[in-house]
Amino acid sequence: MNKQVDSPADAVAGIGDGATVMISGFGPPGQPVTLIEALLDSGVGDLTVINNNAGAGGDAIGQLFAAKRVRKVVCSFPKAIGSTIFDELYHAGEIELELVPQGTLAERIRAAGAGIGGFFTRTGFGTELAEGKEVREIDGKGYVFEQPLFADFALIKARAGDAMGNLVYRKTGRNFGPVMAPAGAITVAEVDEIVPVGALDPEVIVTPGIYVDRIVSDAVASTKSGV
Repeated sequence: MNKQVDSPADAVAGIGDGATVMISGFGPPGQPVTLIEALLDSGVGDLTVINNNAGAGGDAIGQLFAAKRVRKVVCSFPKAIGSTIFDELYHAGEIELELVPQGTLAERIRAAGAGIGGFFTRTGFGTELAEGKEVREIDGKGYVFEQPLFADFALIKARAGDAMGNLVYRKTGRNFGPVMAPAGAITVAEVDEIVPVGALDPEVIVTPGIYVDRIVSDAVASTKSGV
């Protein structure tokens, strides 16, 4: 099945107001900049964004916040030196924050994609992060129950992919993309290049195409803008 789309706009089509969107990236590395810019151009708003760094995640995602398109963010690191966009919105009461420890965030996303109904973790036990959640003692130690984290759309970045959606990543760019791909109802991949089917060594494919619904090359946007 050919999952390649013609443009970033086509890739983010269907993301409507109020959608929950996962965005890969550990700060700028692995962030699907072209897809975020297409999302910004679409005019969609009232979004819930799930991302590791969120407001501190680089220029592209920062622009999404600055345009006040995000209602809520679920992340581990909303702050960064030199980044005040999230701070200003949060203190003004214009954005909601659900703070999740990084390992817990990754595992909640992974659980969603794996069909796991939740899990117990020691992280956060006895802190404000555990308020309102089920707690349990296991082998004499306190644990907190965490639920899986799903999204309507997952926007991820990979180094290369084929028309069937099989993906490979480059070094630290392989961060949240592999766990987010199975957790989105619709997963969209932005890649540096699209290669012929069969060109990727099956042994190095990280995200199988079964988890990807659309794929677009970021070179498409550069070509159409005259770069």
